[in-house]
Amino acid sequence: MGDWLPPLGPLAPPAGRDDPVQRQKLLRLRGRSVAWVPPALLLGGIAAADWNTSGAFRMISWIVLVPGIAAAICGVWVTAAFACLSILTYFGVDRSWSYQYQTGLPDFILVALGSLLAILACAVRVRGERRMLHMLDVAETTRRTVLRPMPTGWGGLDHAAVYLAADSEARVGGDFYDIQPGPRGTRLLLGDVQGKGLGAVEAAAALLGTFREAAYHEPVLDTVADRLEVRMLRHVRYRAALGRDDRDRFATGILVGFPQDDRDTVEFVNFGHEPPLVVAPDGVRDLPPGHGLPLGLAALTAERPLVLTVALAPGETLLLVTDGVTEARDADGVFFPLRDRVAGALSADPRTADPQRLVELVRDGTLRHCGGRLSDDTTIFAVRRRTGAGGVADGGTSRP
Repeated sequence: MGDWLPPLGPLAPPAGRDDPVQRQKLLRLRGRSVAWVPPALLLGGIAAADWNTSGAFRMISWIVLVPGIAAAICGVWVTAAFACLSILTYFGVDRSWSYQYQTGLPDFILVALGSLLAILACAVRVRGERRMLHMLDVAETTRRTVLRPMPTGWGGLDHAAVYLAADSEARVGGDFYDIQPGPRGTRLLLGDVQGKGLGAVEAAAALLGTFREAAYHEPVLDTVADRLEVRMLRHVRYRAALGRDDRDRFATGILVGFPQDDRDTVEFVNFGHEPPLVVAPDGVRDLPPGHGLPLGLAALTAERPLVLTVALAPGETLLLVTDGVTEARDADGVFFPLRDRVAGALSADPRTADPQRLVELVRDGTLRHCGGRLSDDTTIFAVRRRTGAGGVADGGTSRP
């Protein structure tokens, strides 16, 4: 079972926005580039049309459009080739007319100058596309660092997840999740950093780094929760020392523990996050909300967040989402009815409780509900114990 579904909707470039990757796919046929075809057809069409018109209406100067079209869709060398062909074609066709009908030097200068400018414009375009593709690669590497891919059955869990960035060009934001197996069971963290931009990404990366170490080494879940709180406060102080005001930065989240010695329960700590849903073939139920404050705000109360224990029967799936799902609105301002939508799908097909199907259902339903216009980063995560499988510790060692 895959842990990362193909991104849809907002991850694709909005209609009308230039995307060199998609454009190159559209201009390829059976793996070969056919970008040269449109300017070649235009070149031949203009030359043929001029040849068959009267001397009172000459079209050969329109050939200046050919290198311009090539500059938009072809490489630099192909554009240069069309520029040379345009000049030669202009010269040959124009000289075939009698002297009184020739367009002469002014139009020849126009074609030559237009061809030169087209080559320069193509060079600038190609350089910009390469830079953008490099930035997309950097963004993808950042995403895979923050939201690392997880193998099938990682930590003895069946899992599926999808992340949809509200900013289609950023591809990564303040939502985060991870699964960390360890000697005392498998721990899971999902959360949402307040705010947007690189500051939110940095906070998410800091929390995930602490979680991956603490979840493996710490024997009890409340110690992991304490470590996450301290890490958030340290991160805010660090940013303040750099002169970047993150005093109001906090993160909501859900910390879940699947104990190694009790396969019928889960432990969890809620840091001011939407409580998970337990999805079973026969229905949906809510987990208790908990009373923890978001990470970074523990100083507002003297109480520590509670570690709650609930029963989780075999075949039941935990569904965790960020507020990109629960706060998605339609054109009338109505919030997405997550619980009702899942319950309705289960009544029609109990197999919807499978993590992969469940994530697909919520993803597609959310995008349809808001018309593909997400107002916030959206993460959908579904996980359940593998039947007859224990936790898998780092290095692939199986524990009964």
